Amino acid sequence: MAIRDPGRGFYCRVALWISSNGRNAYRLTRIHVSGEEFAVRTMRQREVEIAVDWAAQEGWNPGVHDADAFYAADPEGFFIAELDGEPIGSLSVVNYSETFAFAGLYILRPEYRNRGYGSRLFAAGMAHAGGRNVGGDGVLSMQEKYRTRSGFTLVYRNIRFEGAGGGNEPEGPVDIVAVPFERLAAYDARHFPAPRPRFLAAWIRQEGTCGRAVIGRDGEVAGYGVIRRCRHGCKIGPLFADTPEVAEDIFLALSAQAPDEPVYLDVPEPNAAAVALARRHGMAPVFETARIYTKAAPDLPLDEIFGVTSFELG
Repeated sequence: MAIRDPGRGFYCRVALWISSNGRNAYRLTRIHVSGEEFAVRTMRQREVEIAVDWAAQEGWNPGVHDADAFYAADPEGFFIAELDGEPIGSLSVVNYSETFAFAGLYILRPEYRNRGYGSRLFAAGMAHAGGRNVGGDGVLSMQEKYRTRSGFTLVYRNIRFEGAGGGNEPEGPVDIVAVPFERLAAYDARHFPAPRPRFLAAWIRQEGTCGRAVIGRDGEVAGYGVIRRCRHGCKIGPLFADTPEVAEDIFLALSAQAPDEPVYLDVPEPNAAAVALARRHGMAPVFETARIYTKAAPDLPLDEIFGVTSFELG
């Protein structure tokens, strides 16, 4: 449906869909003002790399091969904003399940900020989540805007620590490829708000990635972690473990894969043992985000989450 005002040179295109409560709802997908045409559309797979490049320019230090793994999570969940056909902004709203989604990669090119484009992009992307609880890792300076405009609530901080890789790999952790994927995915689902097998399969197999897991005496997964090459150094994430001792072994095994390189670990601040692990190994805080949700915080074992998978996808 199109709405036009010839006197002002304005029109907008509105899409109709049926919301989860059975009512009609509308999403603005295209705006034309004073000779400029603004549009939000779903990204093609190759365009996800644009958003990842912008994230690198913002200093977020994404993985070198993150784009394909991101896209595998939800091919319909990546949005690009265009002005007269030129990309000016990005947003991901990945639907992991019928009840949970995660928003990230919310970037507007600097010269187009504070002109209303960002809010339109955000609204179009959030419509993809429907009535789901949406999580995110937002910059601290934007928290008031997220709360007042989108209903997000701050739950806790995540802290990015930087240190130096290297050292010896301890006995105990095994290569992640030796672990049946179904067991790994089940363990991952205990530590994330929703199962994410498509994402996980792509994440652990991307180029430049190494994974380690610890198997308990009962044959079950007791922890696992992944280290991947980033634009600068290497990043560990996720790092999930039943105990601090298991987390320590996996951390050392992964850190040993990056001798003499910077290594990063994104730690939930409420997990005091995770913060202590980072500091014990000479890591220092370099960046913080705020974990936010639109509804109640998922019931997760934060004391077993020693490293966040990704600020972009949760």
